[in-house]
Amino acid sequence: MESTLARGLKDVVLDTTESSYIDGEAGVLLYRGYSIHDLASKSNFEEVCYLLLHGILPTSEELGFFRKRLVGQRRLPAEVIEVLRLVKRSHPMDALRTGASAVAAFDPDVADMSRAANVRKSERLTAQFPTIVAAHHRIRGGLEPIEPRDDLGHAANFLYMLAGEEPRQEAVEAIDLDFLLHAEHGANASAFAARVTASTVSDLHSAVVTAIGTLKGPLHGGAAEAVQQMTNEIGDPSRAHEYIEKRLSDPDPVARRVMGFGHRVYRAEDPRARHMREKSRSLGEKLGHPEWYQILDQVEKDMAPYQSRGIFVNVDFYAGSVYSLLGIPEDLFVPIFAIGRIPGWCIEILEQYDNNMLIRPLLRYTGPMNLEYVPIDSR
Repeated sequence: MESTLARGLKDVVLDTTESSYIDGEAGVLLYRGYSIHDLASKSNFEEVCYLLLHGILPTSEELGFFRKRLVGQRRLPAEVIEVLRLVKRSHPMDALRTGASAVAAFDPDVADMSRAANVRKSERLTAQFPTIVAAHHRIRGGLEPIEPRDDLGHAANFLYMLAGEEPRQEAVEAIDLDFLLHAEHGANASAFAARVTASTVSDLHSAVVTAIGTLKGPLHGGAAEAVQQMTNEIGDPSRAHEYIEKRLSDPDPVARRVMGFGHRVYRAEDPRARHMREKSRSLGEKLGHPEWYQILDQVEKDMAPYQSRGIFVNVDFYAGSVYSLLGIPEDLFVPIFAIGRIPGWCIEILEQYDNNMLIRPLLRYTGPMNLEYVPIDSR
């Protein structure tokens, strides 16, 4: 019996999950039952990490202990810093992938596959990711890595380690929101890849490294960087309409694509986009650079006719402008995505372990059949 062909596994339901719910037609996203809108406006990244990894919203005491655990696990072994020095010329995503592998060698729970140990490793990686990214960024710039500060929250500490100075509150709020909005998103490409690795009963660090490698691909994690490049090309809000008209009329379907629009699961507006849109607008006004938001706003208006086809802005459309307003280099956009996504990857991996079955899809063969072997001397 011939199996149904589902290229890209589109619309194939892999398994059940309790971590997030997505209704692509209605534009709904829930983390463990909680609306992304409520979490974005009332919560913070650390609380959302606890929610994803432990299944419930924490009490004040539980959140306090959780934060202390994160703070206590931020520092990297000296040997890992040396590894980052050896790969200082690497792309930041390559350095993050290498760093995630390196910290496994020093993790006390690396070989323990119990759920409790995997939760501890998930918390540890959540704490270590910002340090890896910031340390590599400084090393490649000829600077010494900056030690984490115990008195700063997750987002604030990352910005501090990156720049070497205490960040402004609006910057902390913007990055915390960005982490929160990227924290979990179902069986996306990187989470699925991590699940495939986990399904072999490989360790959690290996599964996370798989996810990092998958996120690096421009069709998954690169939209924010591409949108910012487009914004820079446009340069002024008055040029946005002409730019988009020219792009949409390009005969090359690849060149015709406007990055930051459309999503594999959403046929309505990505529910995360509204929060980054508002952050781009307010941050631009506060920092005296409203032009990037104005350019993006005009592009969105020019793309409005395509909404009837289910093509709306996604979360990354406004994210690049927020990063750029904060002075963050474009090649750090995807690593920042990864810093936010690590708790989501980990809970997807834990769910795979909890109810595991080896993920092994089929391929439909379309090549020749029953060819006659010709000895090499006769070819």
